This record gives sequence, C-alpha cells and structure tokens, in this order.
Amino acid sequence: MFSVIFPGQGSQVIGMGKEFFEKYSLVKNLFEQADDALGIPISKIILEGPKEELDQTVNTQPAIFLVSYSIFQVMNKEFNIDFNQAKYFAGHSLGEYSALSSANYLDFTETIKLLKIRGQAMQNAVPKGQGGMLAVFGSTVEIIETILKENENNFVAEIANDNSDGQVVLSGNNNDLVKLIEVLKSKSIKNIKLPVSAPFHCKLMKKATEIMKNEIEKKNFLDSKNILISNVTAKEILNKEELKKLLIDQIENRVRWRESVVNMIGKGVNHFIEIGPGKVLSGLIKRIDKNVKINTINNESDIKDLKI
Repeated sequence: MFSVIFPGQGSQVIGMGKEFFEKYSLVKNLFEQADDALGIPISKIILEGPKEELDQTVNTQPAIFLVSYSIFQVMNKEFNIDFNQAKYFAGHSLGEYSALSSANYLDFTETIKLLKIRGQAMQNAVPKGQGGMLAVFGSTVEIIETILKENENNFVAEIANDNSDGQVVLSGNNNDLVKLIEVLKSKSIKNIKLPVSAPFHCKLMKKATEIMKNEIEKKNFLDSKNILISNVTAKEILNKEELKKLLIDQIENRVRWRESVVNMIGKGVNHFIEIGPGKVLSGLIKRIDKNVKINTINNESDIKDLKI
C-alpha cells in the first residue's frame, strides 16, 4: 500500500524539472500556464535562475509546486500510473498544496496563484532579518519542549517542524534564537541556523494567517475521493471545509511530519513515493522507519524504475 508525498521549501535547485520540460508538451504547457497565472517568468527562474530569485519565498513556493505537479502529471498521463490506488496524499508545508492539487481538491491555476500569495504573505509577515529558524539534531521533541518550557521567561521559540527522530526545527525572533543556541550549546545539543529569511510555522506568522484566511475562504475547493493527511493534525482530512481550516491553521502551526509518517505506516502504508525536487522527505522517512520502501522521483529513469 503506497502514499504519495511532496517536498517543501528548501528542495529547490536551478534546472529542476528540465528533463520533463524538454521532453513533454504537457509540462511545457503547465510552465506556460504558470507564467501567465503569476505574471512573472517563473519558467525562466526555475530553468535558468538566478539562484537569488529562485530562493525568494514568493518564487520558491510556486516553483516547487509547479515542478512536483508536472512530474505527477507525467507519471499519471504518460506512464499511466494509477494514483487512485494511493492510500494517502501528503506534503511537507508548501508540499501540502502539491498534494491537494494532485489529489484534485483544487485546480492547478488556483493553487499556483494561492502559493504566490502565501509566499508573499509569509515573507512579509516579519520584517527581514528579525526572525529565523534553527534545526536541532540528535534530540527529541519532548526534550526540546522541556527546554522551551524551562526558559519561557528568558526567551520565546516554537517548534516549527517535527521532521523525524532526531531532527526538529524551531522558529522565533533572532534575538531569542541566540539565547536558545546558548542553552542548546550548554547541553551539547547540535544545531544549525537555517538560511531562511522568515520564521515559518510559528505565531510570528499571524499577519500571513490573516491574508491566507481571506484568500483560502474565497476558493472553491472540489470534492475528491483521494485522502489527504494534514500537517497540523497528522491525521486524515475529512472534508473540504476541514481542509480549508487546516490550511489556514498550518501557517502558524507545527508541521507534524514525523507523526504523519508514523500514522500512515500504522494504517498499512509500506511504500512512499516522493514526487518533486530533491529527496529530503525520503531521508526523513528512513530515519523514522527503515523497513518501508521509498522511491524518489526526480527524473524519467526514476519513473521507469518504479514498481508499485
């Protein structure tokens, strides 16, 4: 039994999806539709760069979605892979939008427009340079939560991503993160500041939540038989109204990726197919459960090697 999963921000690289773009007219058409919908040459930014432009959140989010969705469509329409057999669709942060569009809850153009707004809103929620994110290694969510509780009068930080056993990401004000780093250092807990310009998935994203609430509530989500797993609850999303609410909540809430994977495995999933640039999620899943089968789809040969 397999689940389809989609990566989030950080997986972008110049030239991603190029092989599919050059070979398949359906991908060229999607890239053209994206340029028209966004009013910017996102195709050129993806295929040629520069890196600084691709790495801007407002571009990164639609770009990763476009590549993930394009590969999914090639698998479906050119290789006749029946994704209706998938037990679940899931994605990490922005990857949740790749999942919901691929699962037919929102059409391609609506999704990519929404992600441009999401990227802008998240980027502008906190003045540049004021907030950041910190990856912590070799610890547990419980230990980190205890450290945050013990130091709540000294600094404020929040768990943004519970990624896997031994990898937790925190968000907060940069001044608070400096204090947190000192505490982690005193406990010999490894950490690294991430190269992001905003503190995602924490209460500092309040302004972004307000913008996205307004945008998401206006959208006409569709009915689909495909089942999504929510980042916020790590559980199945029951209907499109709940989906809207959870997408709004996702902006300020923890991405419960480890729990999502554990829950999917608990429901019988023994095979994960990661569709999109990079192989970040595959690496995380290996840390969570070494026994499940994982395929990462970055190019055509990956599709040819896939056995479901």
